[in-house]
This record gives sequence, C-alpha cells and structure tokens, in this order.
Amino acid sequence: MGIVIGIRREDKNEWERRVPLVPADLGDSKLGPDLEFIAQPSAIRIFKDEEYREAGISVSEDLGPADVIMAVKEVPIPLLQENKVYFFFSHTVKGQDYNMPLLRRLLDLKATLIDYERIVDEKGRRLIFFSLHAGYAGMIDSLYCLGLRFAHLGRSTPLLEIKPTHEYGSLEEAKGHLRALGDRIATEGLGDRTKPVIMGIAGYGNVSRGCQEILDCLPVREIPVCDLAAAADSTVEEVGPLLKVVFKEEDMVSPRSKQAQFVLQDYYQHPENYRGRFEDYLPHMDLLMNTIYWEDKYPRLVTRKWARANYGSGKSPRLQVIGDISCDIGGSIELTVKAPMPDKPCFNFDPVSQTVQDGVEGDGPVIMAVDNLPCELPRESSEHFSSVLREMLPDLAVVDFTSNFGSLNLPSHLKKAIVTHKGELAPGYRYLQEFLDKAGN
Repeated sequence: MGIVIGIRREDKNEWERRVPLVPADLGDSKLGPDLEFIAQPSAIRIFKDEEYREAGISVSEDLGPADVIMAVKEVPIPLLQENKVYFFFSHTVKGQDYNMPLLRRLLDLKATLIDYERIVDEKGRRLIFFSLHAGYAGMIDSLYCLGLRFAHLGRSTPLLEIKPTHEYGSLEEAKGHLRALGDRIATEGLGDRTKPVIMGIAGYGNVSRGCQEILDCLPVREIPVCDLAAAADSTVEEVGPLLKVVFKEEDMVSPRSKQAQFVLQDYYQHPENYRGRFEDYLPHMDLLMNTIYWEDKYPRLVTRKWARANYGSGKSPRLQVIGDISCDIGGSIELTVKAPMPDKPCFNFDPVSQTVQDGVEGDGPVIMAVDNLPCELPRESSEHFSSVLREMLPDLAVVDFTSNFGSLNLPSHLKKAIVTHKGELAPGYRYLQEFLDKAGN
C-alpha cells in the first residue's frame, strides 16, 4: 500500500542541525517502491535541501501528505497533527513533568508516538542512539574546560590548546588534533605539573565508549579502581601523565547490610538496599565524566553537601571539572543546575553561595553540562543514526496504523517503542497515566 515519510525541520535552537535520515540513505532502491519521502526545507540543517533533491527526495514545507513524521527532538505541540505517526525522542517515558502536555496532546490527537529511546533489543539495549557521539563531544568539551581551568589556576598544560567540539570541522579533525597534542604530551609531559591528570568515567555504556575513544587519542593509561588512591599520590615519572579509571555499579555503591554482597540485578530492583560511596573517589580525580542513567531512587555521585565540605576559601580540592554528559538537572550530579549551550559549555558552581557563574572562574567545581552534545557533531551523528533507522523503514511500509494496537504487524523492537496509539497509552506505558494525572493533563 505504501507510505509517505516526512522529515521534519529541527528548530529547537540554532545548534540543532541534525537529521534522523540523511539523503544518501534515502536514495537507495533497496528501501523498496512503497516508501516515499518529503523533507521540510531548512537553512541550518547540516544536510542541505539540494542534497535531498539530488537524492530524489521532495522538499516541501507541507508535511500534511506524510503518514509518518520523523524528527530528532520533540515536535512542538502546536504543530502536532491528528492521526499521524511520529518518531522522535519524546522525553516522556520517565514521566517528565515538562513534557506531560506533549504526551496529553498526542493522546488527544489519537497520534501514534514511537520513541527512539525505547527501540531496544531483547536485553533492553538501545538499537538506535546518538549516545556514542554525546560521548565524543562531551569528552572533547570537558578536556577543553579542564585546560581552561588549569590555566585559570596558573597551570599551563597542552590541554589549553584543545578547542570546543563545534569549532572542529569534523570528528576526524578533532581526533587528529588530539593525537598531535598526545604526541607532545608523551614526549614533553604536562609542563610543570608533577602529578598525573586523573580522569574518572562513571559508566561503561555507549556514552562511556565515546569518551574512551576520544581519550585513546592521548597517551592515557587505564588503572583499576582499587589503584586510584595510590595513583593519585604518585608522580608523572612513576605512572605517566594521563590516567583514566572506569567505574561500574559495584564501585559506586555498597550494600547497607555488612553480611550482603553486591548483586547487580538486586541493586537495579532494590536500590534502597545500597548506599552510595562514590564520594570516596572524588578527592583523587582531576576530571569526572558522568555517563550513567539515573533516577531518583539511586544514590547521587556528587552532592551539594559534599561540595560545600570540599570547596571554598582556603581549600584546594583536586577535582576541577565535572563533565555531566547525562545532564539530569539536580540529578546524579546535584550541582548540575542548568544546561548551557555549546558556545558557553560550562559554569562554575559555588557550593557556599549556591550560585553559578559562566566559565571556569570561581571557588567551586566547573560543570560541563551541555544537554545536546551530539549536535556539535551534526554530520557524523546523523549518519550513524540514519544508518540504523533506515533498516527499520521497510517494516513501516506494510503496517496499517489505523488498526488497534494488538493488530499492528510490527517487529517487536518497534512495537515495544510505541508509547501512544489511537488515543491511548500503549500497554507498556500505562504507568504514565499517573504522571499525566499528577500534572493535571
């Protein structure tokens, strides 16, 4: 029967230049004759209108003829259309208050929402994501902030030459620059610094993988968590200039009962049985990268209480920069109180006055918390995302979305990602009704 897929113009802010589907992936006859595409025009998109036209894609402001509309970020509520099928990151599945009006409107319009975040395999692992590129950009931006912070403290290091991610022409250009700096660090060291720069990464998923791929461009040596304190007291001559340590869940918490042992699934299901112990590691790191998934039921990594005790007049904490890629406001990094834009990626959080100041100056730690990091690598992140999404498109061509949920003939990874359909929450998301009611929607 065939369907028309519309590609929405992203307009959340000037930095959002990504697309869910790139032109090169749509001009392939392997997608089949039952799929047609319309792309909205855009003046800022990384892939220009003409590139879509050259791939045989219609460029039109009107997405009315589209059966399915694909975007990256949330579609503005006034632009939602009745009975359409939408793909985007909705930021609703945790019951986020700020997007309950969006969820309610989708229900009222009897629209179908398929959330990329919920397209997962049988083990719950995401199949389509920008998280790898969030790791790339977050690591580069955090190293940039660390170089600035060291310079502010009177310590000149080669890290000062690192640029923000968006100032590089491509990911490969950024990696090439870091490799060149790495060669210098390997031969010349870190200036007058005698202690190694220690970088901790909380988490080991796709975001962490992206961070570590960037660090691999530098002469970084990994150490186990158990060696962290000793390495922090060592010299560059003894252990090298740059060290990294990767933390897993068993490193971050311990059982409340002295008789109990850490069990991963028990921690996920009963986090109240565990206490956080991440603050034991904080005095030994110069840079912390936060890449973990977090909810209120889990212990925080960094609290305001800890920061008040360790920063301020007369104190000299080692931890200078926190790269909060997860960017949950007031979440696992309680000091993350806002999400800056890429042109001003960090702020200083003063734990005494509880105030923030853009940049690296101040008595508190520097927080890098850009919440849309992949947009700093718009071409590479779009190409990666599209390469996975395009493989799912033929499945859409044979589905009658006017059918009831139970009759939708979709692969399980797509069907499980349906949040709303025909005015109702899908079976796996009926828990969201509680959040809708609480928000008055």
